[in-house]
Amino acid sequence: MSYSSVLTMKETQKAIKIVKDNFESILSKTFNLDRVSAPIVVRSDELINDDLGIENSALKFDSETLGYDIEIVQSLAKWKRLALKKYGYLTYEGLYTDMNAIRPKDIIDNTHSLYVDQWDWELVIKESDRSIDFLENTVIKIVKALSETKDLIMKVYPSLTKPIKKEVYFIDAEELALMYPNLSPKEREDTITKKYQSVFIKKIGHKFLNNDFHDLRAPDYDDWHLNGDLLIWSDVLNQSIELSSMGIRVNSKSLTNQMKIANRNINMQSNYYQMILNETMPLTIGGGIGQSRMCMVLLEKSHIAEVQASIWDKKTYDYFKLNKINYL
Repeated sequence: MSYSSVLTMKETQKAIKIVKDNFESILSKTFNLDRVSAPIVVRSDELINDDLGIENSALKFDSETLGYDIEIVQSLAKWKRLALKKYGYLTYEGLYTDMNAIRPKDIIDNTHSLYVDQWDWELVIKESDRSIDFLENTVIKIVKALSETKDLIMKVYPSLTKPIKKEVYFIDAEELALMYPNLSPKEREDTITKKYQSVFIKKIGHKFLNNDFHDLRAPDYDDWHLNGDLLIWSDVLNQSIELSSMGIRVNSKSLTNQMKIANRNINMQSNYYQMILNETMPLTIGGGIGQSRMCMVLLEKSHIAEVQASIWDKKTYDYFKLNKINYL
């Protein structure tokens, strides 16, 4: 590997703040979002944590003080929707928050650590907005915000030279699989993103006609036919980097169907499920946008450790030393 950061560690710290402040401002104005406080732990019995498609994946522990089990959040996909209802948000109003999470089952690599920081956002929509067109228009606005933020940071630090392509290439996950049948899902992502630079892969979670699937998705927040992942190409890593997973959320019909497909026999008497099944929960679109990954891409970094303070295994520390990575 031949890599050297174009920014010093001090410049990187300053650039991270510029990038985060600017993008957060554009995101909130574009979608009419208010910043709200968010939990780092939730009750296990309320079933509002994101299991990322893997049952019992969250870090759970008993609290003697509280008298019940709690979990460290993995994302706030369900919590945000409940918050919109509780706080009284109306159509085309929404919220965002700084989400900090621990994902103990994540595999550590250049773009993953056990610590996850992202903007979790959620917007109230109408029934007529539950469409692919609305989803795609939302993605286009997010990529525009990314592109504008990169243009700004390149003016501050001219040594950064790679703009973000505003034009987004949209493709269904199954269509992508048919296009590259001999490649793994990750290889397909890299191939298509290298070609088009900014890509959104739609309809993630459901099985294809051949019984295969692109990636796991929990069945109880995204509608698998109205969701997807945003990928941006990194010349530094020579691979695609997923910056956002997002989607239009389940309604009563899609929740029931997806829970059956996923064979999830959990108690659906909790407030979250009952409000969806009884159609008293607001219809929403939302997602998570990785803060550190976004900084990786916009600041042209090789490893997430250059923009995020976390902990690593010995193999990774050896990698840092060998490749002269200035980790935080």
